[in-house]
Amino acid sequence: MTDFEESSGNVYADLGYQDADEMLVKAQLATKIGEIIKARKWTQQQAAEVLGVPQPKLSKMLRGQFRGISEAKMLDCLARLGRDIKIVVGPAQHRLAAGRVAVVFAA
Repeated sequence: MTDFEESSGNVYADLGYQDADEMLVKAQLATKIGEIIKARKWTQQQAAEVLGVPQPKLSKMLRGQFRGISEAKMLDCLARLGRDIKIVVGPAQHRLAAGRVAVVFAA
């Protein structure tokens, strides 16, 4: 019999990464960037030119190797792909807990 452990919802936290929340946000942003590129049937070179990043860096980002790429740059990429970006700052759900960062994609 195989034992299973239920995920916390953040694979990076489950694996013990110190920057798990940041990594999850970057993964979600990179996934959306990749989806848009694929839907437009662009090559990575075409996308890299629009996004203003070198093609090898774009390739790494789309394969989940996004250390060294800031969240701000990823948001800029989404804006260059025609997406509006909204940053909403609100109170933490629990008064004594630290706030959290979440990515929500509108339909």
